[in-house]
Amino acid sequence: MNLTIKPLSPKLAADYFDFFDNRAFSDNSPYYPCYCNAFNMTEERIQKEFFEPIEANGGGKEGLRLSIRASAEKMVAQGEVQGYLAYDDGISIGWCNANDKKNYVRVGDFNLDDMDSVVGPSVPVREDDSLKVKSIVCFEIAPEYRGKGIATALLDRVCEDAAKDGYDKVEAYPFQHDSYQPLDYTGPIRLYEKAGFVCVDRQGKMLVMEKKLK
Repeated sequence: MNLTIKPLSPKLAADYFDFFDNRAFSDNSPYYPCYCNAFNMTEERIQKEFFEPIEANGGGKEGLRLSIRASAEKMVAQGEVQGYLAYDDGISIGWCNANDKKNYVRVGDFNLDDMDSVVGPSVPVREDDSLKVKSIVCFEIAPEYRGKGIATALLDRVCEDAAKDGYDKVEAYPFQHDSYQPLDYTGPIRLYEKAGFVCVDRQGKMLVMEKKLK
């Protein structure tokens, strides 16, 4: 494997959508359809951009996918969605959604039991104006690349760049599960522990973990 990691930019939009269109959910993941942009959106905006255009886009799950994709296209072009793409020999095979905490509306898990709320709110972001915080809200790795250290490499790059950019800390929001979850997109607790994160708060089963950079 020839692994490289690049920060998302509008110039890499084609690689971003190639990943989500063709590899991210090739194992029939229950998170399909997703383009990892709902974390930055209010409920009102989600309703307007995701759900209202469904019928105009042909209806059903495909109509929902096209609506979410169109919304994500605008957000990536405008720099609203930020994070890192992992590549193997130039092919995008992994993604980490990482952004300034103030750019998120919510963090945490989504309710997959009700399609109407699959992109709805979970844990609202708590503001802390005294600190500059980089938040990590999602990992998605192509099925055939899971368990090969891709998420670790992405996490290391997020922390490295956050330190260079003057952030005080990096935060993450993993969930404590009763058993192994292969589709744990918030990232498993052990991933963060190995990278030097510690738990500083808990909201139900969601942990707030941080790594101080200063």
